[in-house]
Amino acid sequence: MLENFWDNVTYGVNHVLDINAYDHVLFLIVLTVPYLFKDWKRVLLLVSVFTLGHTLSLVLAAYGVVKINVQIVEFLIPITILIMGVFNVFTAGKNVQKTKVGVLFVSTLFFGLVHGLGFAREFQMMFGDADNKLVLLLEFALGIEFAQLIIVFIVLFLGFLGQTIFRFSKRDWVMVVSAIVIGLVIPMILNSNFLA
Repeated sequence: MLENFWDNVTYGVNHVLDINAYDHVLFLIVLTVPYLFKDWKRVLLLVSVFTLGHTLSLVLAAYGVVKINVQIVEFLIPITILIMGVFNVFTAGKNVQKTKVGVLFVSTLFFGLVHGLGFAREFQMMFGDADNKLVLLLEFALGIEFAQLIIVFIVLFLGFLGQTIFRFSKRDWVMVVSAIVIGLVIPMILNSNFLA
């Protein structure tokens, strides 16, 4: 029982940290980069809202409430990253992340729903016939949340280094990192099967 629990949690961790499927990591980077360690409560809440969103859509897909069009979902995931990256570029240094909290949380929840649909196909291939899908889903989600927190910590730590040791202004740091992510995500959108 405990071994299965760890297997499912580890599967969730590996899913996020998979080098071939780095879209999840890119989203977490643009979600986290405007913040510092002192903002950890807000970042934790944002990441948890994101996890809630994709866990909810995973549950809906696993129980057949929603049907997944893989091509549309694989097109929408990089779009969500692009939107967050562009938002960061246009709001860098303006403290919008502190004033527009409601908009940020609602959009993060929605983007979480989209990303969860991306997980759903893989989850169904692994656990589609299982009797206790909900337990498996929660264990998988726990692994995802743990991996996300690792990524968030790394992004915050790099932000700390960039802004203290290398003396980047917060605005420049957010703009440069977000622009790099935008540069990585545009080919993902253009190469999507949805546009082919």
